[in-house]
Amino acid sequence: MWSGSIFLHVISLTHIQEELSRACCEDYFTLLLRRYMMSIASEIAAKTDCGALITGESMGQVASQTMQALAVTNDAAALPVFRPLIGMDKEEIIERARMINTFETSILPYEDCCTVFTPRHPKTRPELEKVLVEERKLDFEALRAEAVASDNVIYLKADFRD
Repeated sequence: MWSGSIFLHVISLTHIQEELSRACCEDYFTLLLRRYMMSIASEIAAKTDCGALITGESMGQVASQTMQALAVTNDAAALPVFRPLIGMDKEEIIERARMINTFETSILPYEDCCTVFTPRHPKTRPELEKVLVEERKLDFEALRAEAVASDNVIYLKADFRD
């Protein structure tokens, strides 16, 4: 068993994506969305007495996981961000997923917000100031607050039977 029971927070990002698509340069979509995710996660974590955020990012696996992109994403987080997979390659991550019985779920076909919303030419070496210029095209606080208000909490009870 790798975890006890947890609360899963499901947030609607649809309106944020629509507004990004309407107002911002496509090359920055993924970075801007990830900044919203970090800010939203930080607020929910603070409300639930969590002291850090944990992500599944691995350095260089995708365009948004370069050192520069991660720094831009971190800037939006109000808490420390832990990345236990950061130095693993794809094969190591797959092996770990198999070990903890999450691999089969991870390969199920599903269009998530990142695959549907992927820019043709994502920024791999973004500059924070340029990202902030794009971010200021939107009412960041209003969109973030709307997303936080959509929080749907699901309790996932651990099953310790083998």
